[in-house]
Formats: sequence, C-alpha cells, structure tokens
Amino acid sequence: MTKYIFVTGGVTSSLGKGIISASLAKLLQARGYSVTIQKFDPYINIDPGTLNPYEHGECYVTEDGAETDLDLGHYERFLNVPTSQANNITTGRIYQNVINKERQGEYLGKTVQVVPHITDEIKSNMRKLGETGQYDIVITELGGTVGDIESLPFIEAVRQFKWEEGAHNAIVIHLTLIPYLAAAGELKTKPTQHSVKALLEYGIQPDILVCRSERSISLDIRKKIALFCNVNVNAVIESQDASTIYDVPLLMMKEQLDKTVLSKLKLAQRNEPDMERWKEFLGRLKNPTSEVKIGLVGKYVELPDAYKSIIESFVHAGSRNECKVKVEYIHSESIYPDNAKERLAHLDGVLVAPGFGSRGIEGKIDTIQYVRENNVPFFGICLGMQCAVIEFGRNVLGLKGANTTEIDEGATHPVINMMEDQKSITAKGGTMRLGSYPCDLKKGTKAYSAYGKTHITERHRHRYEFNSEYLSRYEEAGMIASGVNPQSNLVEIVELKNHPFFVGGQFHPELKSTVANPHPLFVKFVAAAMEFAKKKTK
Repeated sequence: MTKYIFVTGGVTSSLGKGIISASLAKLLQARGYSVTIQKFDPYINIDPGTLNPYEHGECYVTEDGAETDLDLGHYERFLNVPTSQANNITTGRIYQNVINKERQGEYLGKTVQVVPHITDEIKSNMRKLGETGQYDIVITELGGTVGDIESLPFIEAVRQFKWEEGAHNAIVIHLTLIPYLAAAGELKTKPTQHSVKALLEYGIQPDILVCRSERSISLDIRKKIALFCNVNVNAVIESQDASTIYDVPLLMMKEQLDKTVLSKLKLAQRNEPDMERWKEFLGRLKNPTSEVKIGLVGKYVELPDAYKSIIESFVHAGSRNECKVKVEYIHSESIYPDNAKERLAHLDGVLVAPGFGSRGIEGKIDTIQYVRENNVPFFGICLGMQCAVIEFGRNVLGLKGANTTEIDEGATHPVINMMEDQKSITAKGGTMRLGSYPCDLKKGTKAYSAYGKTHITERHRHRYEFNSEYLSRYEEAGMIASGVNPQSNLVEIVELKNHPFFVGGQFHPELKSTVANPHPLFVKFVAAAMEFAKKKTK
C-alpha cells in the first residue's frame, strides 16, 4: 500500500519546501524505497508555461511535455527519475477539470462546491501517482504558505485525505522558520507556534516540524517547540542554512528525518541510506582543482531562478570536471559591437540562454560574433542556438537581413522560421513543440564525442526552427548540422568545424542534467572552458 507525505510551509515563502522534499525523497530512495514527488501550486494559471520568468522563475519541461514548476527540476536532479504531467497540479487545472465535468453533466445536476467537488478533485490527483503501483511513497509539496487564501482548498483536502487514509498512511511535515533576532541575541519560536496554530485551526496536526534557521537550535528550544506544537521532541528537525542545496540530504540524514518519517509511517528501516555516490559528488564539488569563469548571457539575469536548471547543470558538470564554475550573469541588452570585447574578454566560455521575444536579441547576436571570431568556447541553448545561426548567416554568409520570423515576419532571409505545425495555432498555453524527441548524431562531430552514441533524446520547448532551405549554404561555410531529428529532419544541433567548442542545441539539455548523470554537453563545455583558461595563462 502506498504511503503519503505532505509538505506544507509556514511563516514565509521561499523556505525551501522543494529542497526538503527532494532531500527526504533521496534518503528514502537510498534506503531502497521507490519514491516520487508531486507539487501542488495554488495559482490559477493552468501551468507555468505562460508565466513570465520574472514571475515564477524558469518553466521546467518534463519528458511527456508538461510545462511545470521549477521544483520538479530539483526532484529530478536529486532522484535521477523523470517526472510527468501528474507531478504538477495547479488550482487552474483543478477548477478546469471540475468545470469540464460539470459541463458534461457528471455531477447529476448537483450544486458544484469547493467541498466536496474541488477537494475531491484535489484528492483524486493526490492519489493518482500512488495508484499506479510504481511507488512505495508519494511526497506531495503544497505551494504557498499556510494561511494564504488560495491554498485553503488544498489544506482542506489534506485534512480529509489524512482522515480517510489513517494516521500511519499519511503524515504532514510542516516547514517553518525560527528567526534569529540580533538585538535580543536569541532565536524566536513564536512564528512557528503561530504557524502550527493556523494549521490546527484548519484541522491538521503536523507530525514533523522542520525548522529553518541561521543558527543551531538547542535542545531546550526543541523541547519548547514540541510542547507548544503537540509533536515529539525527536520530530522537531533542524534545517540550518547550507553552503549548497546538495548538502541538505546529508544534513537531514544527520537529523534522522528519514528514520522519523519511516517510524511515523510504520515502515521498515531497511538498510542505512547508501549515499556514497552523493558524497563523492559533493567531495569533487567542494574540492575543485581548477576554476573557470563562464558568462551567462540572457535577458532575465536579474532573477537567477529564471535559469535555475542551467546553473545546476554547471554545478553537476563542474563537479565531474573537478572545476569550480563561476557563472557571471550578463544582460544581453547591455552588449553592443563596440563593448563586446570589454564585457566578454575575461571569460573562459559563454552560454547564450534561451528566451522568447525581441528584447535583448541583438546583444546575443553581438556576443556570438565576438566568441566565434575569438575562439572562445560557446554553448547556445534554444534561442541561443538560433542566434548563432542568425549571426553566422549575417557575418559569414553575407545574408543581409538574416533573422528569425519570430522577430521579423518579413525577414529577407528567414534562416529561423516557424515550424509548419505551429502556423495555425493561436492559443499560447501548452501548444509549443514540448517534451522529449529523438535526435541522430553525426559521427566525428563535437556532439557525438560528447554523447558517445548516435541516438539520443532531448526535451524541447519552442515554436521556431532552423530553416533547412539554407542548410547546404551553412554546411559549405563550416556550420554543420551535427544532430537531426530522424522523423522530421529538423536540425537539432549546429556546430562549427574549425572552433575549439561552438555548439548550439535547439533543445534544452539543462532539463536532463542530474547529480548522478551530468549532461554530456555541459561536461564538454566546461572542459573546453578549462582548456581555454589554461591557454590564456601560458
């Protein structure tokens, strides 16, 4: 029988429910249990696909093409197990499902209400992954903070779910904050007490409290929290600030969070968690033998969460290469032909990031011209790859007015064009080329040497593509299509023959990089940046 764990948050947002959920899942997985994590978001958007990255960080895409919350990226990076559409549910999707059922007459003329219809739909989605029979434990992270108006139906659904399943089949972990007041010189438990009180008012008694804090929490404070919040003292878990999110599973193991959870769920302890590979990864990460500076050129650089998976991919690739990757965020609107050298000359590699729309695109093109002409290692992702095609068309092939039709519908040379199956689509949400697609690699190319095989799959999120009418001209001039979709012949990867590392991918490789399997293109890119750095110092 599948067991369920719910993770709620109190006092403030951004305490790290996603990291705690992923860390606990990792420890349970390391004990031999099959675990998955799902995220329930209280906003009314159907999914994050139409949200500006400034609003909600990056949009993470799963193998089956679901546009989801960025926390699913943490789940995959920690567990090395793919997620799916069923792992991310929003208020918008819940209400859409209920309204569709009402329109189809499924409620037999009854008045449709939050309780029971909305809460039943929420509970149905909470059980969906558990009912597949694939998982021993399903962890459900509830977005937002207890007390938020929009999260009330989810909290009520958890109350009902816990009652229906029984005390040992469903538990609640409440993540809260113990702030340190410098003026008083002490940690304060009152915010946590109030947060638990709010949960109790909704009918939920948390089973475990995870307390975020800048300082270590003494036994006396733990006893006080336990007394006021009706939990065992060994169920008050300290979560101190860590230097890297990848420390958190080991910190939670030290706090015996996994043991406490198994005890509450009446599950066997089995063996101690096997975290050796994780420790090896951390050892390489924290003891690098070299360092490189890589520029991330994009238009959402004010909010690093907009490029979360890219940053974490550099962490994974850096550890594999025993190299510290220092990422420098550069706003693409700040780069022009006359200052490109000044802004980029000190870097060992440049990644041009994905994005949508015209803002900052010329800065990306100017960046690519500089790195191409100066043999600086380059990696372009999605729009970054498309900008490389535009730059090469304009400055090498002499195609004046080369552009993408996303920016200029009447471009003289539409070297990047809208995909045929996208031309009749008017709705924005969930309508791009999304999810996993196959790609065949040409032997003897940089892409092939990175992957070490000819058949791969990668995840996509785009409407525009390389215009194959121009392919022969590009290949004759030295920019080759080293990866092609076997069914549609769409160009997936372009690279330059006579350049130490110049690769652009139409897909999003960052979405498949994990601690256990760093993405090969990122690993090769970091290695190329290390070589470039060595040559500069000679």
